[in-house]
Amino acid sequence: MSLTISSLTDLQQYEAQELGVSAYHIITQEQINQFAAATLDFQWIHLDAERAGTESPFGATIAHGYLTVSLLPYLWSQIITIENLKMQVNYEIESLRFNQAVTVDSQVRLRAKLLSVKDLRGIAKARIEVTLEVEGSRKPAYTGVITFLYHFV
Repeated sequence: MSLTISSLTDLQQYEAQELGVSAYHIITQEQINQFAAATLDFQWIHLDAERAGTESPFGATIAHGYLTVSLLPYLWSQIITIENLKMQVNYEIESLRFNQAVTVDSQVRLRAKLLSVKDLRGIAKARIEVTLEVEGSRKPAYTGVITFLYHFV
């Protein structure tokens, strides 16, 4: 169940709190292949299962790091629903660190904590600490801070 926010004031109530955790999402080879086609990144470590199985330290193909980052909006929407919104703008990704590779068929989920909310003349500037967890691993795929601008009605 996601948290519902309807205004800047609502959002400010959750400052410095964990907002929640998304459901797990399975990273499939088809998704990796489609991302490679969309970004023109055809490195063998992502696409060649046979070669990755024998030559890579991971023993399988891995998701592109930016594929896992591109899942942020999808996983974020499972944690929070923003109502009365004119527009949402991706503003910043700060100190993003890839901690481990995500192998094909892994399950990942997003954990989010609202670090701060600033009122920029009615626009909410929300800084969110994000952690992409990999099922069965103590080490996250990545950690970082993202910033969204929410233009409420």
